[in-house]
Amino acid sequence: MSNVLSNYKDLLGGIKARVRQGQAKVFQTANAEMLATYWDIGKMIHGRQQQEGWGKGVIPRLAVDLKNELSDVKGFSERNLKTIVQFYTEYQLLTIGQRAVAQLENEDNVIPPLAVSELKTEETPISQLPVSKLQSNELQLITKISWSHHVILMQKIKDLSIRFWYMQQVVEQGWSRDTLIVQIKSKVHERQGTLINNFDNTLPVDHSAWAKHLFKDPYIFDFTTLETEFTERELELNLVKHVEKFLVELGAGFAFVGRQYKLEVSERDFYLDLLFYHLKMRCFVVIELKKGEFLPEFAGKMNFYCSAVDAQLKHETDKPTIGLILCQGKDKLFAEYTLRDIHKPIGISEYELTRILPDNLKGSLPSIEEIEENLNDLGG
Repeated sequence: MSNVLSNYKDLLGGIKARVRQGQAKVFQTANAEMLATYWDIGKMIHGRQQQEGWGKGVIPRLAVDLKNELSDVKGFSERNLKTIVQFYTEYQLLTIGQRAVAQLENEDNVIPPLAVSELKTEETPISQLPVSKLQSNELQLITKISWSHHVILMQKIKDLSIRFWYMQQVVEQGWSRDTLIVQIKSKVHERQGTLINNFDNTLPVDHSAWAKHLFKDPYIFDFTTLETEFTERELELNLVKHVEKFLVELGAGFAFVGRQYKLEVSERDFYLDLLFYHLKMRCFVVIELKKGEFLPEFAGKMNFYCSAVDAQLKHETDKPTIGLILCQGKDKLFAEYTLRDIHKPIGISEYELTRILPDNLKGSLPSIEEIEENLNDLGG
């Protein structure tokens, strides 16, 4: 009977996975077709403007006539038509109208990560770049991003390489429109992959590259409700209270395990501030919160915690536990010297509490009561 039940669960799981895969493919194909349509329309309008010398005045007339002629079709307001023309002019060398759907059907859906350290600082319109410089993953990224995300990116990010980096994050982390706005406002591209660490000396090459890409410096905890004066325990409780917003700031893949997580070593009890598990890196992540400047003894204590987690919690298939020390300030050289002879993978980052979330995001996030209910469920 147990074998029958197990086989049935396998069948059910396989069907559910295939349905979700099909749904995702349908959405991606439909999105690519819509982008191709917009690109073609932008090309038509732009071409006539160039050939006939028409100015921007043709767009308001088109908006009115399209509304009358295609009353059942949305998306052709005056404002959106101007954005459609901008979409074409910025990506005209990609010939999206001819390639979007075909490329989506032929791709393997694997997009290599774009390194923050390789982003260019100059603002280079894509229309001025040779086609040879446009990587295949960048072509894929455009077709995977929704129109509403494209509108935000074209409005707020002029540098092409940085814009593509944000596209990568939207695809990888599933950022909503509001979350994208918040991340751009906080300049996450300048913070990700910048923390001081010893990963190259303590992790395999591939795992080290992934870990350096994942973590940030500083972290922005502007969703907290702390006063100017606070204790480390108050910060910890605030982050847990707002755990869903905390997880957004940490990034995709983090699963919350617990706060003040108890470990027993040689009949003595030790408590980790916050313990997470990263589903993609397949490792535990210990986070210690410190008020004030970084001190060398923080790293020694974290080294001990990572050793204990590796010995007591880590599965044989898991990667080494990573420690993340969050403090209010640090001297870079001081921190680098501290980590030089530490044997466990540890990163040192700062955190800030002062930035404010926009009102449109606050309304889309869960209430404190809902978060507390979720935490109670986690606590079992």
